[in-house]
Amino acid sequence: MSQVQRRFVEGLDFAVDDFQLRAFASLDAGNSVLVSAPTGSGKTLIAEYALELAIQRDERAFYTTPIKALSNQKYRDLVERLGAERVGLLTGDNSINPGAEVVVMTTEVLRNMIYARSSSLSSLGVVVLDEVHFLQDTFRGPVWEEVIIHLPMEVQLVCLSATVSNAAEVASWLTTVRGRTDSIVESTRPVELVNHFVVGDTATHSLLMHDTLVHGEPNQRLRRLLVEDHRRRGQQYGAKNRRSRFFIPNRVELVELLDDEDMLPAIIFIFSRAQCDDAVRSCDRAGLRLTDRDESMAIRDIVERRCVELTTADKQVLGFDDFVHNICNGIASHHAGMIPLFKEAVEECFVAGLVKVVFATETLAVGINMPARAVVIEKLTKFSGEHHTPLRATDFAQLTGRAGRRGIDTIGHAITLWSPQMSYDQVVSLATSRAFSLNSAFRPTFNMAVNLVSSHSRVEASHLLSLSFAQFQADKEIVAVEVQLQAKRRELALLRRDDEDQDVLQIERVEAFIEEPEESVASPVEVEIALRGFRPGDVFLVDSVKLRGKAVVLSTASRRSGQRLTVITTSRKILDLVAADFDAVPMKGGVIDLPVPFDPSRTDFQREAASRLSRVEPSIQNVVRRVRGVSTQNDDSSRDRKARKLRADIEKISKRSQTQKGAVVARFDGVVAILEELGYVTNWSLTDKGRLLTRVFHESDLLVTEVLSQGLLVGLSVGDLAGVLSCITFDPRGRPEESISWMNDTVRGRYKRIDKLSKKIQMLERQHGMATHRPPDGGLHREVAAWSKGAALSRILDPEITPGDFVRHVRQVIDLARQISTVSTDSSLADSASHLAATLDRGLVAASTAVAVEDNPT
Repeated sequence: MSQVQRRFVEGLDFAVDDFQLRAFASLDAGNSVLVSAPTGSGKTLIAEYALELAIQRDERAFYTTPIKALSNQKYRDLVERLGAERVGLLTGDNSINPGAEVVVMTTEVLRNMIYARSSSLSSLGVVVLDEVHFLQDTFRGPVWEEVIIHLPMEVQLVCLSATVSNAAEVASWLTTVRGRTDSIVESTRPVELVNHFVVGDTATHSLLMHDTLVHGEPNQRLRRLLVEDHRRRGQQYGAKNRRSRFFIPNRVELVELLDDEDMLPAIIFIFSRAQCDDAVRSCDRAGLRLTDRDESMAIRDIVERRCVELTTADKQVLGFDDFVHNICNGIASHHAGMIPLFKEAVEECFVAGLVKVVFATETLAVGINMPARAVVIEKLTKFSGEHHTPLRATDFAQLTGRAGRRGIDTIGHAITLWSPQMSYDQVVSLATSRAFSLNSAFRPTFNMAVNLVSSHSRVEASHLLSLSFAQFQADKEIVAVEVQLQAKRRELALLRRDDEDQDVLQIERVEAFIEEPEESVASPVEVEIALRGFRPGDVFLVDSVKLRGKAVVLSTASRRSGQRLTVITTSRKILDLVAADFDAVPMKGGVIDLPVPFDPSRTDFQREAASRLSRVEPSIQNVVRRVRGVSTQNDDSSRDRKARKLRADIEKISKRSQTQKGAVVARFDGVVAILEELGYVTNWSLTDKGRLLTRVFHESDLLVTEVLSQGLLVGLSVGDLAGVLSCITFDPRGRPEESISWMNDTVRGRYKRIDKLSKKIQMLERQHGMATHRPPDGGLHREVAAWSKGAALSRILDPEITPGDFVRHVRQVIDLARQISTVSTDSSLADSASHLAATLDRGLVAASTAVAVEDNPT
């Protein structure tokens, strides 16, 4: 145990689990880690240890999260642990102490820093990727892979994931891309989880709670009850012709049952915002009160403190009094239609044990720390925005993972409600499934493409994309070919660099190694310089305190304390070597292709690597023969033959690589073709439009850049600019189409031209087999323009616009306006965009982003 680790563990007031200690050891060794463990099991402690390591090494550390709300929460947590002066926050909305030793940010912010070649990356030692299973998210997932592929190689990664069944595959990919990455898997929950099935029974006119499983197997008594009812109806589940004995549990009666069974606090997942709010109102009408007087007063204090920035008029339009009334009864909603201030008040009260029941949509399951004694899933389907889809095993595990509070509960309860639309077997399948496979959603975007063109050759760009997790999962052979090609090119380059001076130095090293090892003590500086020249696959002779003989490099790590090589020997022994382990300068003796997939923990990998290592003996012996007077003419011809063979191998493998071009690279070629057609790329060089696109980070990045390039935002008033930008950013989220009443002809005219551009881009996307971008929509343009002109919230909101959606949309317009203010070459437009961002960032919108700052002593 290292000194840093010992101090860290001794400072804790609880015992550290074995999987956490294994992760600590991996981080101490300089490796990256992938940690896959159930919710609430203590993954965050591993991240905090990695941050401590970085601080002790005088390096910076970044902690990334998928959403701003989670970044705000993590910032508060780390300020409490490390102090405000050592922690910063970067989310786009907030910039607090950005030069701090530890900076919390969204993953998108880090991606943008990488593409901008930020100087902050030069001193970066550790990056924590929290909720890394988000890489399977359709919209956000690609960002995770971009970060992983493009981060400097010397940066240690700490990837925290929910339980996944293919952690070894993910770690193998990470090792291929980043160097040695250890898979740390913990499947045991910190609190035992018991699954229950609740039905309404007409025979007893009450709710009955059954164990879904008995000793890990389906509950046969419950199954017989359900089968009997099914037979009596004589039809399949969902039939309405014959009345079932069972009925869907009433929400009020369900809360009463949970209270009677001592299963509160509870989160009840209802996949509808409106139904969440209706459930709260139903409990109020039924007179449910789950708090005493002191708890109610404590809740009111928290809400008043959270919402201190709201005006009396804002409170009235937001239904503040109703919200306070219900939450003081210990019952609340939590969904994206609520303003952040209300949601954060609910979270704080629930974590404090004051609020006993929260009716929530699935957005609550994303990272926010709100464990409960019980979790209820009302239905096994959810609305995706277009249609209802069944819950996946990963969804079920993510939702029920919050059941059971570590250190408080001995048992967590996962409860599913009966409904005629689902079968008992469906519930059993979800409750017992362990197939939580993590799958890539990586796809090349237009912004990604121009950034690759800007900094890489076509071959290098294709190589990087071929190493994506998407390609790794689609066809590991293609990744193997790319790794093999990279190794051959490196070997040829190494051969070309060996001039006569290097030959003489190499001969002297071999001579010393063979004849007088005891007298060839090298300085630490010489050894350190030599170690920095090694790459994975390099074979070398070594005379160290740990090993004498031959080894091949598996991975390298650059640390402030020096270079570290992880190697394997012909006897399949894996060692970590640093400069202090060597008495003599290690000598290169060849290059081999390491087995793929890369997993040094596997016996077959070790066997194959050792076998390949043993076959490079002649390369070393050639050097030995030269020392002993063998003709240099023969050696030169041998080097020529080797170079010719390497060039032939490279040509052969390159042709194979082109023939086996992966789906990711093929999609990238389509993206580049569109960029060439629209004048962003010419002969693999960026035009002015292309350079502009490198700085535009938006879901519709190409459309935004086209709009800027064609001057469609120039000459607009600030109010009109607000309306037009709203058209670009607004997502109707399944709202019914309706004719738009345009605020004026200017905005209507600009919208039509933008819509025409959008249709052209969509046509090109379809031609190249790509998913089309979301088209512009003017559904909220009048409201955003009115807000920019100082209109009161009461004049803007209506029953069709939820406060949470309005705040989120305005923040998206602010983000786009700020980008335009920095990238536009038209000074007048840049000024207008900057002014617009300032006018929009007021009142409720500003209060919803400032809360993370106000709650901390910074």
